[in-house]
Amino acid sequence: MTMTELGAIFAFILGAVVGSFLNVCIWRIPEGLSIVKPASHCPDCGHPIRFYDNIPLISYLILRGRCRACGGRISLRYPFVEGLTALMALFLFWKFGLTLKFLAAFIFVSALILITFIDIDYQIIPDVISLPGIPICFLMAVFIMDLSFMDALLGLLIGGGSLYLVAVLYELATKREGMGGGDIKLLALMGAFLGWKSLLFILLVSSLVGAVVGISIMLARGGDMKYAVPFGPFLSLAAVAYLFVGEYATNLFLYHQL
Repeated sequence: MTMTELGAIFAFILGAVVGSFLNVCIWRIPEGLSIVKPASHCPDCGHPIRFYDNIPLISYLILRGRCRACGGRISLRYPFVEGLTALMALFLFWKFGLTLKFLAAFIFVSALILITFIDIDYQIIPDVISLPGIPICFLMAVFIMDLSFMDALLGLLIGGGSLYLVAVLYELATKREGMGGGDIKLLALMGAFLGWKSLLFILLVSSLVGAVVGISIMLARGGDMKYAVPFGPFLSLAAVAYLFVGEYATNLFLYHQL
């Protein structure tokens, strides 16, 4: 087995383990609970989950999606998050190898996965994630990802400022809040890590995908426009897309405009 193959296996396993921890955070952070104590337990019967029943992906298959103690069904969300995080780690390994850039990008993507599923479930982006995430992403961008200090700073300021301006204008025009403060901080975090050039790509892609999904949901609900669609997941999807292909797309667009 080659070193590349061993590295890919390591990245996948690391992603699955981190994904298992993200599942704990997705459930506990919005409820204000500790992510350390108590140990993982069944949400139905409260029985502690033994270590051999807590192996990412594998335990779900062995237990056939049920708690060993009470037989209660375990949500597919758990292996999905584990598998998604594992695949993201594998893709990042292919892009960066086992380097500090891989580690920084994996931290960034893991934070976006965490934010995405919390936003889907609770329509909030907790400050406990985004506020420390902004300076951490800024420092990783400058000292690890080779982004210039000014690019990262402009990304932070323009990212947060652009959505804040949109939120203010929307509220003035409609007399109701249309953009949460969590989305503003999230885009500031993305701009800090990816730089200001990423922002146009992220806003365009997230708005397009969000509009398609929002209209589809509205039509499925018989034209009901009262259902709130969180914007954080679409921003996160666009940011991950930029991390892999966005720079090439942006450069191609600018080249054709010249």
